[in-house]
Amino acid sequence: MKRRWRRTAAVAGVLAMAMTCPVGTSTSDRAGLSWTACGDGFSCATLRVPLNHRRPESGEQVDLAVIRLPASGERIGSLVVNPGGPGLSGVEYVRAARLVLGEKVRERFDVVGFDPRGVGRSAPVRCLTDPELDAFTALDGTPDSAAERAALEERARQFAEACRRHSGELLPHLGTADVARDLDLLRQALGERKLTYLGKSYGTLLGAVYAELFPGRVRAMVLDGALDPGASPLRLAAEQAVGFERALRSYAEDCVAAAGCPFSSRTVGGVLAEVSGLLRRTDERPLRGDGRRQVTQSVAVLGLLGPLHDPALWPELSEALRRAFKGDGTLLLRNADQFAGRRDDGGYSGEMAANMAVTCADHPTEPSMYGRFAGRRAPRFGAHLVWASLPCAYWPHRSSFDHALLRAEGAPPILIIGTERDPVTPYAWARRLAGELESGVLVTYEGDGHTAYASGSGCVDAVVEEYLVAGVVPGDGVVCPGIG
Repeated sequence: MKRRWRRTAAVAGVLAMAMTCPVGTSTSDRAGLSWTACGDGFSCATLRVPLNHRRPESGEQVDLAVIRLPASGERIGSLVVNPGGPGLSGVEYVRAARLVLGEKVRERFDVVGFDPRGVGRSAPVRCLTDPELDAFTALDGTPDSAAERAALEERARQFAEACRRHSGELLPHLGTADVARDLDLLRQALGERKLTYLGKSYGTLLGAVYAELFPGRVRAMVLDGALDPGASPLRLAAEQAVGFERALRSYAEDCVAAAGCPFSSRTVGGVLAEVSGLLRRTDERPLRGDGRRQVTQSVAVLGLLGPLHDPALWPELSEALRRAFKGDGTLLLRNADQFAGRRDDGGYSGEMAANMAVTCADHPTEPSMYGRFAGRRAPRFGAHLVWASLPCAYWPHRSSFDHALLRAEGAPPILIIGTERDPVTPYAWARRLAGELESGVLVTYEGDGHTAYASGSGCVDAVVEEYLVAGVVPGDGVVCPGIG
């Protein structure tokens, strides 16, 4: 389960116009949830919410899948969690609660998760077919000729058009502010006067938007692996690429100091050069894959990004690279499939479509903007991550995103956790968010990997659990040492 919940994408934002919309349903007329047992001690329910929060009287609704793991001890209330993405299933995340949340939290809280609109079991977005997604992920993500850029733009148009064709009515209502309003309706349906929330990666943005919309309805909020809500999507992608470059360097430093490192060089610079050489070769001559698919440069990059999320996966990365240097890309392909949500049967989970739909709902982009960001300060990953959101330039519904700061004025202290060498959500984003939120309190983890809570740091775990359970707010600037 650790592998699954370390994977996320971090390009997302806030639909600021929606923040001025009235709340569709008041606490007094919100019915509670009807829970039914759904195995292994969990209960499941469905929450019905307005499709359009600005026009709830239209009657159009969306059913959200909700799951709960009851508190094992003396209950305080409900803790709502979100694993990020956008596009990851909160239902599946709670299914893994015994692995991804500390015992002290599970003892005192009902752990509640939900699939946000457009995700998983909650009116999932439909876009490309599975074979079309195979072609999309394999497409050259570093266009260095007019023909390659034209091919990339055409595929991006096809992606956007397929989403419009299959999910057109849903697309205008998938922004983060829409989901934040759903979150408040979930709070009401749970019977909670105020929200206790844990969000990771993109889930930090959802939490921050909720706090901006409903600052007086927050009891406690932990935002782990924070996004910078004030940055444009292309700037986020470019800075995230730098984070992955930093993670690759950390991997290289660890590898050259250990036995069995698959590189001929024994220096960090030499390792980085060999990775660059491998990626250049795959751009011209793909590696062997599964017999039907080859490992193109874009697939190889995805195969690197997945295990760079978590140092526990670095030995697997070494083995994948060992084989790749011999022309065998099967392990890189397996990593890429896991990163993209592709199952062994060739079907996709829907994470990619949902991620794109939420990102595009939140952010306007133009095709001409992409070349300005690609490759800067991140030669191995920059272009791939920046060009990945190109379908947003052809999205059928234009966002009115505004880079206004999120202040959450009047909210209680909000805990922001930043990991110094987080490849997905760089540490600078946590510092920015903590500075923007009126009551933001920054906790720093001096380690590697994406997000810090329940990842092995007793220091981080203690700070988070004392805050959630007992309301103990740490002093701003707490630093937790890395492991090992």
